[in-house]
Amino acid sequence: VAVVEALRGRRSHLSGLAAEDQVARAYARDGMPVCARRWRGSAGEIDIVARDGATVVFIEVKQSRTHDEAASHLSAFQMQRIWDAGSEFLAGEPRGCLTEVRIDLALVDGQGRIEILRNAYAA
Repeated sequence: VAVVEALRGRRSHLSGLAAEDQVARAYARDGMPVCARRWRGSAGEIDIVARDGATVVFIEVKQSRTHDEAASHLSAFQMQRIWDAGSEFLAGEPRGCLTEVRIDLALVDGQGRIEILRNAYAA
């Protein structure tokens, strides 16, 4: 049983990394260069950080069988973690907390299709 759980966990981890790779490529194709992957601050990790002109975009990637299922994996705790880690990231920006920011949620389904909810916190 422990071996099966370990394999399942490893598969989930690798699926998540593959989903992040897909999303990073999609942002780059759309002219938003990725400046950090799995950026870690004391408050936690941000999956992807990209730039949309002068705007810093924090991207949380969720992968599951369907987009709805993937979206359901985002918890209030994770949303707070992204906000807190994002504040840490902005401390290193020339304009600091005055930097324009957007938080996107990227959903990847079991077929590899990506749905991006731009400015997900405002939704």
